[in-house]
Amino acid sequence: MNNPRRLSSSCSMTNIKSRFTHGFLRALSRINTRKPSTTREICKRFLRVKLAADASMASAVGSRRAWSRAMLLKMRLRRRTCRDSRITNDKKKKKKMSGSDQKEEVNGIRKAEELRGLVPGGESMEICKLLDETAHYIKCLSTQVKVMTTIADFYSL
Repeated sequence: MNNPRRLSSSCSMTNIKSRFTHGFLRALSRINTRKPSTTREICKRFLRVKLAADASMASAVGSRRAWSRAMLLKMRLRRRTCRDSRITNDKKKKKKMSGSDQKEEVNGIRKAEELRGLVPGGESMEICKLLDETAHYIKCLSTQVKVMTTIADFYSL
């Protein structure tokens, strides 16, 4: 017998996939279709496609996830001010530990900080929430790659 939670999860990703595809194709149709002649134009087009893919994925997920809310907010701010804004973290006080425990904690903190820098909106998340958001973000990026590969294959025929 199928697990109902698993079914809803796969249906949810399928729904996100179809919403992403629709939004991404609509965004691509607005991007200039004229062939770029300079390296600068190629870079601008690449950036527009990347932004369209990110915006489409964040819109498809909606405001249910912190990373998509952060990405949508960043894009709204970019439209208004044409510059990025960053949220600063408050530093927490650390308790004293033995040498090996300190090294492990510093290593773990360093890895968590790297992860916070990779996941949109991860700067202010607790580690458990960060790991959950990271897992969902990776699933969505994987879906994004599959859809974009399918579109590229379709148009390269």
